[in-house]
Amino acid sequence: MVSFTDKKGVVLSKTSGTVVPLAHTVLGASAFLLALLIGCYAHYYKIVTNGVAGYPDEWFPSVSATTGDWYPERNICQILIALASGPRLILCYLWYLLIIRNVPTKGSTGLAKVLLANDVIRTVACGGWVYVTSTDDHGIHDLAMIVYLLCTVPHVLGTIITAPQNPHAQKYRRIFAYTFFGALIPMVYFFIRHNVYRIPGAYTHYAFFEWSLIISDLAFDAVCMIDFETLEFRVVDLGAHGHYDPTMAFGDLKTFGGGAKVSSILSQLTPADALSYAADVYLGFIFWSMMTALPLMIWYFPLWHMGLSGYEAFLFCDVTVAILGVSSVRKTIDRFKGLFHLLSLIGVLSYKILDPAYRLMAVAVGVSLSLMTWGTTLFGQRHQNGRAERGAMTLALGLVLHNVVKQAWWANNPIWPIMNETNGGRNLLGLILGILTCIQLVARKEPYAREPRTIESTRKGENWILAAVGAGGYLFCLHSMYTEAATISRWSLSGYPHTGPHPVPGGFMVIMAMAAGLVLSSRRQLVTSTFWFTIGTVGLTILHLVEGDVGFFGGMVYTVFVLSLFPTLFRALSRQPPGRTFLVAMLVYNFLALAHVWVVAYAFVPGGAIMRERTDLVLMAMQVCLFAGVYNNAKASEWIRSTLAFETRKRSAFSLSRLYAKLGLGVLVLASLLTCLRRIPTSAPRPHHPEHKLITAGIWTIHFAIDNDMYNSEVRMRDAIRDLELDVVGLLESDLQRMIMGNRDLTQFLAEDLNMYADYGPGPTKHTWGCTMLSKFPIKQSTHHLLPSPKGELACAIHATLDVYGQEIDVIVSHNGQEEDLLDRQLQTTELGRIMRESNNPFLFLGYVVTKPGKGEEIYELLMDGGRMHDIEVSDWDRWCQYLAFRGVKRTGYARISHGGITDTEIQVGKYQLLEDADRTARRTRGEHRRLDLEEFKRQASYEKIDEEQVPKGLRYPSMFYGEGVRSHRFHVFDRPYYYA
Repeated sequence: MVSFTDKKGVVLSKTSGTVVPLAHTVLGASAFLLALLIGCYAHYYKIVTNGVAGYPDEWFPSVSATTGDWYPERNICQILIALASGPRLILCYLWYLLIIRNVPTKGSTGLAKVLLANDVIRTVACGGWVYVTSTDDHGIHDLAMIVYLLCTVPHVLGTIITAPQNPHAQKYRRIFAYTFFGALIPMVYFFIRHNVYRIPGAYTHYAFFEWSLIISDLAFDAVCMIDFETLEFRVVDLGAHGHYDPTMAFGDLKTFGGGAKVSSILSQLTPADALSYAADVYLGFIFWSMMTALPLMIWYFPLWHMGLSGYEAFLFCDVTVAILGVSSVRKTIDRFKGLFHLLSLIGVLSYKILDPAYRLMAVAVGVSLSLMTWGTTLFGQRHQNGRAERGAMTLALGLVLHNVVKQAWWANNPIWPIMNETNGGRNLLGLILGILTCIQLVARKEPYAREPRTIESTRKGENWILAAVGAGGYLFCLHSMYTEAATISRWSLSGYPHTGPHPVPGGFMVIMAMAAGLVLSSRRQLVTSTFWFTIGTVGLTILHLVEGDVGFFGGMVYTVFVLSLFPTLFRALSRQPPGRTFLVAMLVYNFLALAHVWVVAYAFVPGGAIMRERTDLVLMAMQVCLFAGVYNNAKASEWIRSTLAFETRKRSAFSLSRLYAKLGLGVLVLASLLTCLRRIPTSAPRPHHPEHKLITAGIWTIHFAIDNDMYNSEVRMRDAIRDLELDVVGLLESDLQRMIMGNRDLTQFLAEDLNMYADYGPGPTKHTWGCTMLSKFPIKQSTHHLLPSPKGELACAIHATLDVYGQEIDVIVSHNGQEEDLLDRQLQTTELGRIMRESNNPFLFLGYVVTKPGKGEEIYELLMDGGRMHDIEVSDWDRWCQYLAFRGVKRTGYARISHGGITDTEIQVGKYQLLEDADRTARRTRGEHRRLDLEEFKRQASYEKIDEEQVPKGLRYPSMFYGEGVRSHRFHVFDRPYYYA
């Protein structure tokens, strides 16, 4: 080692700063790579085996199995991780110094300290899941992993924001950030398939994405080698000069430029402005909450009238936005925006109004006021680039927040007027936050109010009709497809086992795609191009035509496309004359909304046959509207760019707005991830009485989870299903993924809260009212049927095979047509009979079939005799639409339970036991299936009843339903259950 002197003393050694990230990368990569190689060599079959399957179904090990279970790979990994911790902590400190040097402002110092603390916590959490393996303590291991992932979000975002503006380094950082967060989505998806649905081979797919996280994580930090090229470590003997100035330690530090821009932006990140931005986002959330509540509440009235009710006219309350064409009205609203937002909160307060009609009227007033206020806001910001961007993006983030909140409340919005304190609503909290937000809006100093006029009025190159048509179609698209994160996964739904992504993690994947689209929205030239529109159209086509994972992937592509248009189309709308433009936009939206309803409600509306099952036409019309908006912007894009002179895109107001938007999206995506992690089931479903090999099955028509008083009924439904101890239940009229049902999803809440497997049934694009099956038993496979319906409403059915105590049992849940269409009912019941007749498994029927019971009734005989099924109780003559039937199992009980005001239809419940037939079991084991012989079939048809005292306690119905019952649910018709010998 050669020493030399400088002005500070004798330099004993010097080393390039790149050695720190290099050492961290080499040691970290070696820890995992060596563990993988040694583990595969020494314990391959052990580390690929998990609680579900082993080799050959599982053939690639996960990170935790590789590094946490066996000697010596575990110990080698831990030693190398310990060695890597030193460079890791030094790297964190150097980045802290680099931020202060590159952005020397008071605000940046605080940000640097926050990032340093976050990175230290992240490093400790890494040690937590490396040194405390899942074998040692599964809870601590998972907690450390969750903390590590949570800290990764601010680490990645903060590093990208504060990094020296070297395009080469930033390019690689973004690539590795996208691959890291992108891998989380399929990783969670395959983990659920492994842990919840216990599918062999799923853990191997999970392992690939888990290893990709390690690679992306290390590569992201390795990019620091580029930034640290200007840093140098020196060991200096200070005794040579006897003094040392610590402020000179980094006097020669150089950056790659761009520091002034970053400093300018970060210096404006003030708590007051951040609070104002959050308040605007919440006002956007209020807007989307009321906008989505309006058609949901309108639907209540035709639902109970079984046809048009007159209340549908409230859909057109939005045309009041045309009043913005009056300058004095517009100026008044603009001057008192806070007051008008406050008045619009009547839509939130309306949950206290008990009368459904008056509650609807209050919501209509709220929607009208909110639309006018937001329209005025967007129009008033049209000349200032930063303010206009802020207005559009806060409304967009309000939409994402609406999705995240609904995800946390199982597809319900807690401030909807159909919610209250009894069913999970947080209306009062939402109202208080809304009032505080309005007060803040009144009191605040308008952000960027003095921003110079950067955009002229755009009469050149743009057309107000095209802008209106584009915005109207776009608003419909957002409302119908992107006000609930699970809608896309339900559109692409297929039967078991290849269903496509479930709402968890499918909803998180959609929110990620929404965030990606909004980030991409700043590239206006791309998003208004024909190429981009073609990509989006292809994605929509795949979503509509293909089921399962492929269809969902098409939906993800379309999601990115749609959200990337948000600022462009809404800002184009605001540049036009407000009265006529907003009026035409809302009329286009209303027309598409009605068509969206007509495709499924054709049997109850005038001229409905024209739109029967024509979702394809609605989607085509929607895309034509979007094309009009995109074409309008593309046509004017050259003129707009020359007006902006391009430099205005880099003004602090615009850049600060985009920075707030990205930070807000990061927070919302993180909240979505936490929600999904919270909702992942922790245990597999278990039947209520396995000691008796009992199957308790029921059928219930639930009227779209809106009770008789127009409140959400999911909590009360859950309580009834739980107290009745149902192992299998069919729910009819359960497809809520439409505008008129609020894009809700009762299946999510019931399945997760009751810990049951769920089959949603034919998805929203199949034009039925929906049928859902919940089961405590694993669903081995299922098929979704659209039963023959040449004239009336389309009938749906789920035919599923369940693993019931190790034996295959088939179940059908069906919803047949109405009394008016005899031919439909004949064809539908004939098809159900064929499905049941051709199955070799024991069978349960849970369905809605409009007929009177008994011999001589054609539909009844087509079902029972045609399907070789037994009616659960032939003497029960007081039935009309709901029926239970069985074959190949022993029926032990039957009961009818009142609906309790949740709907107008009762619950019917049957209890069954597996037949103890060793001969049949042996034949099934050998694969020799046979149909039930006639003697055995007749033996099952015995209707000999016994007293409840003769029935073991585990086979009885809960006593709480006797007499007055509980929550208005009680045994009725024959006021007690029937039990059978």
